[in-house]
Amino acid sequence: MCRLLAVKDSRSFAMPPYLASFAEMARRSREYQGDGWGCAWQDGAAWRLHRSVTPVWDDDLTRFGETRLMLAHARSAFRNEGIRVENNMPFLDGRLAFAFNGELHGVRIREEGRIGAEKLFNTVRRLTNGSVADGLARAARVIRRRTAHVRAMNVLLSDGERIYLHSFFSEQPEYFTMHLARNNGRLAICSEPLSLETGWQPLPNDTLEAFG
Repeated sequence: MCRLLAVKDSRSFAMPPYLASFAEMARRSREYQGDGWGCAWQDGAAWRLHRSVTPVWDDDLTRFGETRLMLAHARSAFRNEGIRVENNMPFLDGRLAFAFNGELHGVRIREEGRIGAEKLFNTVRRLTNGSVADGLARAARVIRRRTAHVRAMNVLLSDGERIYLHSFFSEQPEYFTMHLARNNGRLAICSEPLSLETGWQPLPNDTLEAFG
């Protein structure tokens, strides 16, 4: 199961320190997180994207500049399958950036997608016509209702202005609990507390929240 990070600030911040801290977290994870990684970040009013099958801790993180909002994802491929760069998150559709971790069994939804995470993203896109928060809530209800067993379903979604989080798990709270830190106007959400920030707080299970 993968690792997630989102960082947002009203002012630009340097990406490499956050990515380096995220890479160290992924490297020491009890689950192998080396099946590639990706990050999406705001450049002006547009998303930019980097994805690689290189483990995040082996990539050149100094190449990245500054942004005011970024999402990062370190991949642990389910059953070591589908290790291709196009399967790495975040996924983009021009407006939305999406990253997911978790495990779902017996999903009964008809949706296009090469892998389960892409099918989830396409479900969110289809149900998000107006409010992103409402669309994510609808998608979460549909997916959870039509899934035999949700081990975990953590989603980070952003429209370039806000970060939306859905976090639910039925097993391993010590692994799937998402964490939040706010310092000097900067917001960080991560699978685990990063050494770069202080004051991390665990978010409750079954969280659905928008962060401005």
